[in-house]
Amino acid sequence: MRLAVISDTHLHSPEPWLERVYNQWLAPADVLVHCGDITTFDTWSFFMQHDRFLCVRGNCDWEPRLVEQLDPMLTAQVGPLTIAATHGWGPRSQVPVKVAQAFGPEYDLVCYGHTHAQDWSVIEGVQLLNPGSLGESRSLAIVTISDDGAMDCEFIDAS
Repeated sequence: MRLAVISDTHLHSPEPWLERVYNQWLAPADVLVHCGDITTFDTWSFFMQHDRFLCVRGNCDWEPRLVEQLDPMLTAQVGPLTIAATHGWGPRSQVPVKVAQAFGPEYDLVCYGHTHAQDWSVIEGVQLLNPGSLGESRSLAIVTISDDGAMDCEFIDAS
């Protein structure tokens, strides 16, 4: 199973490069998670074409239709894994610890954004993933999940 994780697109509307990234990396994934700061309803609508698109609200997602559609946190079953996602909050240097503490080790994977920095680390027993910023640096992550729940994370430079 393949999980594509993106964050911080910060787009006012889908741009031509996004279609290429979507077709090459995101559409083939079984699940697509966006960790917030999608910014506009038009961009959210673009990603809704994915069969299993999950998205949380970030600190830049204040368009009323997004506020109605998106929660600040989500949990989901992805194959054998229980995952969670949030955008993140507070000073960037403190975000990973705050996210780990908010969710705890009962989740197999916790995805977050906000910092625009890639992260694949374990803090306080919590496996964290931040894909970086798709909008700023064209960064995303693909997590391959085996039947026994083992995870392999690959960061992609989609520029």
